[in-house]
Order: sequence, then C-alpha cells, then structure tokens
Amino acid sequence: MKMKPSSSNEENHDVENAKLDKVKVRTPRNGRVVKLHNQALLSGLAYCFSSCGMILVNKFVLSSYDFNAGISLMLYQNLISVGIVYVLSLLGLVSTEPLTWRLIKVWLPVNVIFVGMLVTSMFSLKYINVAMVTVLKNVTNVITALGEMYLFKKHHDGKVWAALFLMIISAITGGITDLSFNAVGYAWQTVNCFLTASYSLTLRRVMDTAKLVTKSGNLNEFSMVLLNNTLSLPLGIFMIIVFNEVDYLLTTPLLRLPSFWLVMTFSGFLGLAISFTSMWFLHQTGATTYR
Repeated sequence: MKMKPSSSNEENHDVENAKLDKVKVRTPRNGRVVKLHNQALLSGLAYCFSSCGMILVNKFVLSSYDFNAGISLMLYQNLISVGIVYVLSLLGLVSTEPLTWRLIKVWLPVNVIFVGMLVTSMFSLKYINVAMVTVLKNVTNVITALGEMYLFKKHHDGKVWAALFLMIISAITGGITDLSFNAVGYAWQTVNCFLTASYSLTLRRVMDTAKLVTKSGNLNEFSMVLLNNTLSLPLGIFMIIVFNEVDYLLTTPLLRLPSFWLVMTFSGFLGLAISFTSMWFLHQTGATTYR
C-alpha cells in the first residue's frame, strides 16, 4: 500500500507556526493580553537549557552519589512533575484535560517509548561522561531526519544534510578518541538514540490525534505533561520490580541523606521543565529541529 505524501501537511504546519510566531496570551486575573514574540526561538532556548541541566544533574546523582537505581530516579522525577502540574491545576493557575480512557489509549504507545527513552538515558549516563553523551546524541538527529523523510515525505535541503553529516563526524571522532570507552554505556546510548528519534517522530502525530478525543478538542502542553508523566508511573513501578531495584533502595544509606533528597527533588523540577519545554518546542517546530 502506498503511503499518501504528507509533505503538504508538514509545510502547512510550518506556515501555521510562522503565523503563530506572535501569540496572544490572555492572563486570567486582569484580562490583559501579553504578546509572546518568536516562540520557536524561546521554546528552543528553554528546551536546550533544561535538557543540559537535566543531563548534568542526572550524571551527578548517578555517578557522584553512586546511586544505582536509575529507574527509581526517573520515577521520582515523573512523580514530582505530576504533583506540581496537579497542584497548579487545582489552584486554577493552569488548565488540564481530564484523563479519559480514550485519551489514554491514544497516548499509551508514545508513553512506552518515552519511558524507554528516559530509562536508557539513565543507564548510559552511568557509564559514559556527559560530553560523550552530548556528542553521541547527534546520531539521533540523523535518524530523526531520515524518519521524517521516509515516513512523512518531508524534504530536507542540502544545508540540513551538511549539518547532519558534521554531527555524524563529530560522534565518530568523539567515540574513537574516548579514553574512557565503555561498551555497555555505548550500547545503552545507541538504544537511547533510536528511542529518542522514535519519540520525536511519533509525538508530533499523536499530539494531533489526541486532540480529537478530548472534550475541548484541544490539548495544551500542561495536559500533555500530566498525561505523559502520569502514565509513566505504573510502568516505572513495574520496571523497578523487574530490575530488582527494591532491595537496593531498602539498603542504601543515600536515602537518609537530606542533601541527596534535595538534589533528587531539584532533578524533579528539571524533569518538569524538560517535559514542558519539549512539548512546547515540538509544537513550534518539526521533529528534526526539535532533536
């Protein structure tokens, strides 16, 4: 069966984003209209800062504290995100869509990829330094670009491919010159690259599909953050049991250190930031630019 080309849809989406470059946001209290200019740039910068911060803090928790429960760290971060968004929703500061079964069924496949992406990132950070993780993530951009080309028939010009080629060269050069090469860490990071690309490619489509099953016909960033992180909790608990992290958590003295909980909680706030900014950024751009 031939896939119907959707390049026109992608182009229309880009044009629509350009038109929405200046967005009017009405504040709830005084009713004044605030204009947000160049949301693509703002969302991109916010995503970059939160993503870099998240990688650094996770590396600090897993390596400096020698915390051997990466899935538990992910679960705690997601729990913090759910709690904050839920409280903000109760206070009326943000609006969220109710989590119906129809919405959950639509979102569940991308959530499984989301959890896999987070878990493999934790495992790779345990064995690879931050600089190499950042360099190897460039491979994700190439996979995403190829995915957009074959799945969505989206055309990338020569400048994009030239930039992606340089990213691949940097990844290969970095891997060859990495004195602390760890095969296990590189294997986890390779899996993470494919999962991250899959997440980017499927999330854009699921966003549009999920809107059709909501009561309001819309799905804002806070609703998607709440949905993504809430669905990840039972899956995270299941994986903690499978990977036998419970015994470690019951015996590690780290859970009795206030400083450790402070860093863990801070990583939860960063988790919320990266969840929100990634949804925001992907709304303004395409999957390749997002990665």
